Amino acid sequence: MANTWWEIEILCDPALEDLIFWRLDKFGSRGTSSAIKGHSCLVSAYLPSIQAQLLDLAALSLLLRGDALVAGLPSPLVQWQLIDEEDWASSWKQYWQPQEIGDRILVYPAWLPIPEQSERLLLRLDPGAAFGTGTHQTTQLCLEALEMRLEPDTSGLVVADIGCGSGILSIGALLLGAEKAYAVDTDPVAVRCTRSNQELNKISSDRLIAAQGSVEQLIKTIDTPVDGIVCNILAEVIIDLIPQMEEISKPKTWGILSGILLEQVKPIADTLEQHGWMVAALWRRGDWCCFNIRRS
Repeated sequence: MANTWWEIEILCDPALEDLIFWRLDKFGSRGTSSAIKGHSCLVSAYLPSIQAQLLDLAALSLLLRGDALVAGLPSPLVQWQLIDEEDWASSWKQYWQPQEIGDRILVYPAWLPIPEQSERLLLRLDPGAAFGTGTHQTTQLCLEALEMRLEPDTSGLVVADIGCGSGILSIGALLLGAEKAYAVDTDPVAVRCTRSNQELNKISSDRLIAAQGSVEQLIKTIDTPVDGIVCNILAEVIIDLIPQMEEISKPKTWGILSGILLEQVKPIADTLEQHGWMVAALWRRGDWCCFNIRRS
């Protein structure tokens, strides 16, 4: 059983996609994808078999049906099966296609041939078991916010990526003009994935420094406070991190925070205000929000 994974497939109304992604993330999914099937959306998720029992999966199915009932939408169809470890990582790749984000970035699966011509910045990616493919609204919002912050003539700017996942935001920041990125994640799988994608995009190890940990690791690693902070994780975790962000910030440091549902906006905004941050802009896509913040 140690070498098998649960493959969970959920056929749902497209309006439920965001909420299902959130549920799967809280459930511990190690890889998630979605594809349009006719008028419906097929969400696929993967996690090690030792991480969940059949009763856990049944409970997840009930939660998803309850969410649909509250939203006044049809109940999703949920099914699961065990697959071999060798198969899980490639099962979802058939659904993932190149993704244009903002005006400048093209997120490109690593296993596809490199396009001969593209006017966009090519961000090659193999997320493996880490979060961050560019298909989820929160990742898109963060990359678009980075594009607004980082002009082509940006020089010497340093960013910190807290909860880096696949490394997509760190790599995106560097492609958009940042000088250096410090990427941290409490999951060692994510750190390995970030380093792998760093090499895939031919970024030197002195420009993208990835390490296991969180803000406390950044405090040990950085020489001076950073210019920007990006953080795309769960709102509950962000609330815990906000008081610590001051230790890696300077008076003009800005931040981009996402992974936040609409109903979580107020507690995030209140916590930011309590710790010396101002919300400069709030972007929304579906049920997800992205905070653009600066020191007050």
